[in-house]
Amino acid sequence: MSNQAEAGYCPSLSVAALGEPQAAELAAMFKALGDPVRLRLLSLIASHPGGEACVCEISATFDVSQPTISHHLKLLRSAGLLDCERRGTWVYYWVIPSALRRLSSALHVDDQALTATTPGCGP
Repeated sequence: MSNQAEAGYCPSLSVAALGEPQAAELAAMFKALGDPVRLRLLSLIASHPGGEACVCEISATFDVSQPTISHHLKLLRSAGLLDCERRGTWVYYWVIPSALRRLSSALHVDDQALTATTPGCGP
């Protein structure tokens, strides 16, 4: 047993702690994704052929009105997760890849730390 384990040391699960600005930005993104409809919208748009989707194409997938879908899309856009462009009468949305990378990075944990069997390091 190492001295670190004897001293109650547990390996960290993350590479670095978040700073205040980064935490605020990520909190807004996670808050936007805290609604099941918005989470599904992001997933649907990200997996849509061509990487973008029109409100007209995705509204039928949900059991909510088109104005409600537009409201959810606006919140996702305000959180920095989506961008859009008007083409004629329709608005097309796509996921901002750098936003997904920031979310993924914030959730990244060290696999070795997760599998650590050091006593006192969690369940």
